[in-house]
Amino acid sequence: MTETIRTDTSTTSTDTAQLRQTLGDLVVASHRLTRLAARVTGSAESPATWRTLSVLQSVGPMRLGELASQSRVAQPTMTKLVRNLVESEWVKRIADVDDARAWQIAITPKGADALQDWRDTLSAALVPMFADLRDDELAAMRATVEIIASRVDLSNAASAALDGR
Repeated sequence: MTETIRTDTSTTSTDTAQLRQTLGDLVVASHRLTRLAARVTGSAESPATWRTLSVLQSVGPMRLGELASQSRVAQPTMTKLVRNLVESEWVKRIADVDDARAWQIAITPKGADALQDWRDTLSAALVPMFADLRDDELAAMRATVEIIASRVDLSNAASAALDGR
């Protein structure tokens, strides 16, 4: 005899409201934490620089307009930003395989190292504020990071599939 197990995956309006509130709180707390860490480090680099390098590292080479959109800046701003990043040797222009007239922007090993150094500096600046976490609190934070990363990765994969990448 086999028994069918049924799980109810529906959510109530209360669950949805709680989820919406929690996600909103998470985004706000994340932005506040990022701004605090950046302020503590005293970094002179624009947040758009780190966002741009992060996008290139996670998504890969892309055209300037798409990079501007992904980094949430205007195209003229991205043009200036890329010019500065090329001068720093943190990104490079590469030929677009789909259009010989166009260029794509790619992160360089030097740019990836700079991004990792910045992330290490940010996290080191935050350690004193979180050094007293209990093991279960640290485990909860780790689980939260993994949940968010898996949802963001899933979203990126869906977007890439829709875009034909």
